[in-house]
Amino acid sequence: MDHPLRFARLGFCRLRCPDLAASLTFYRDIVGLTVARESSEGAWLRCSDKPYDLILEHGDAAGLSAVGFEMETEAELLNGFALLTRLNCAPVWASAKQNTERQVARSLRFADPVTGLEIDFYVGQKTAADPYVPPHTRIARLGHVVLNVTDLAAAHDFWVNQLGFAVSDQVEGVAEWLRAWPNPLHHSLALLQHSANTLHHINYMVSDIDDVGGAMNRMKGADVPIVFGPGRHLPSTSIFLYYLDPDGNSTEFSFGMELFEEHDARDARELEHKAEVMDIWGSKPDPRFGKGSPIVLHHG
Repeated sequence: MDHPLRFARLGFCRLRCPDLAASLTFYRDIVGLTVARESSEGAWLRCSDKPYDLILEHGDAAGLSAVGFEMETEAELLNGFALLTRLNCAPVWASAKQNTERQVARSLRFADPVTGLEIDFYVGQKTAADPYVPPHTRIARLGHVVLNVTDLAAAHDFWVNQLGFAVSDQVEGVAEWLRAWPNPLHHSLALLQHSANTLHHINYMVSDIDDVGGAMNRMKGADVPIVFGPGRHLPSTSIFLYYLDPDGNSTEFSFGMELFEEHDARDARELEHKAEVMDIWGSKPDPRFGKGSPIVLHHG
């Protein structure tokens, strides 16, 4: 398969929060991210050596307002701009002031043509001055974001056929797990066929299975709804726990994931449409699982 672009990683997700203080408290005290920057308009939170992994912004209604991917090199970013232009996605370069504010060397943004979500591509992100020190759960990284989409075929065409994301596994017409090629993680982005374009969940990968168990008891003690798990996914082999943030967004801790070599990786598998795909241990999700906030339309 053709891979016209080379991605380094999923860089960040940005959430719009009607009660910014409640969301900030939840992600800091319960999830275990550290606050890098805070104001009345929003906050940067970290789980890595980068200046932010999750951005919270104040808004009248909850929503997923942007997702960012770091490219391997500036040449790849330039290739991305040219490709997106040919695809009529109208990419826009960020100003020098905006790049300085976001602590990146160069960046562009555009609207995902299927969902309208703002997507940022960037390079040269600075390293945070202080290391990330987990307060409890040993988060290793921002792992992936999963979107509910109204047109899975069109989303596949854009992310896979046009941008070169690699399919790791799929349930035909239902779900796809995609690698931000050549990043080795089984998926940095997943897409699920749904009646509306919404956030399904945001994932944080943890360092040990004990982090999953400890988080489960901490969530229960804080009356945080656990909506799925603990269990083990069939596609990625990850052990997982899903819980809800103050806006009802599903958030996941997971331990372990299949990794892919850049070359000679296994072919994508076609999985059966059955409950065991999501959990081979047999747990059942709460009806609130994956019923996340709407996608905020990007207006340029």
